Amino acid sequence: MAMSFREMNLRVYRRRPIPHVLFQPRMEPWFAWHQIFDALPEPYREMDVRQFYDACDCSMRTFHYYTDLPSPVDVVYDEVVALRETTKGDVKTRVFATPHGELIERQHLTLDQTWRVVDFAVRGPDDLRALGWLFAHSHYTFSTQAFRDGSAFMGERGVPQFWVPKSPYQALAQQWMKLADLVYAIADAPALVADVMRAIDAAYDPLYEQITACEDVQIINFGENLHDSLFSPAWFERYLLPWYTQRAGQLASAGIHTHVHLDGYFHSLLPYLKDLPFDGIEALTPEPQGDVTLDEMAAHMGDKILLDGIPAVLFMSTYSREELMAAVERVVELFYPRLVLGVSDEVPEGAGAEAIERVKLVAAWAREHGAA
Repeated sequence: MAMSFREMNLRVYRRRPIPHVLFQPRMEPWFAWHQIFDALPEPYREMDVRQFYDACDCSMRTFHYYTDLPSPVDVVYDEVVALRETTKGDVKTRVFATPHGELIERQHLTLDQTWRVVDFAVRGPDDLRALGWLFAHSHYTFSTQAFRDGSAFMGERGVPQFWVPKSPYQALAQQWMKLADLVYAIADAPALVADVMRAIDAAYDPLYEQITACEDVQIINFGENLHDSLFSPAWFERYLLPWYTQRAGQLASAGIHTHVHLDGYFHSLLPYLKDLPFDGIEALTPEPQGDVTLDEMAAHMGDKILLDGIPAVLFMSTYSREELMAAVERVVELFYPRLVLGVSDEVPEGAGAEAIERVKLVAAWAREHGAA
């Protein structure tokens, strides 16, 4: 019998042979975007996202991304936390009442039906004190049932994966504050920022305990969206690496494999890649989209698994199919079998049917190459 995508996916992490290159592009945003704007090409109009993946002969990675399935990760607040949410038109407002004042976040609904933060809740030291209090009364949890439902949803299309909440630094830099405000806060009130980071980390303790107690979980994504515009190398070493070592190590001790999402420009992070405490690195974006070459990536990654590696722009008609396939062949040449081939980091949403024809072209090529 042919080896399933799920088995192939796990064998890559266990460093065991697979029959051919595993191609696992992330296409859910493309599919959802074309559904929203009633632009799905005719062959796919009556399909759900799983049937779409099957039609493209591709593996899936996550089960709760653009699928309407819940994430197995949730947050529970103590009774003392008062949260008000109001929605007026395309503006949503969330207000947390704390003894240190209110935290007010505003989100805007985009044309593609995605909520984006436009006003962050934390701006200065007073808000940081309020945020520290909020996290002291927050508890992140893991639902084994939601995970098992997601696993059944994916079937044999891949190992069911999800992402854990962002590291304390990234949570502040991307979810709670403008980056500039965080930079000023670290300069002006470093002890307060450190206290808040500890509170964020402590709120994750129940989550990691519950995940490591679940024998079903095999691969987890640290959805950090790292790039070198967010921090200096010194801050990466101070605020991020120790936390990764702690939490990835906790999962590894339970036999759970991990990978981290790193996209955008990352030239300054190259020296760190081989020593990161993860099995794999997801979404590294080489030229012509990123700021490094495939050869530079290969020279700095050591024995890490690469997830993706094909620049997303190559799935647009701006570039020829020949340029796409040349990149595919080079990625496989440099990284296989330490490779889950995919798009860095997603098939472009606005690209038309040509993008999916290119996905199918790569999928057919992958079926015929890389046998170990």
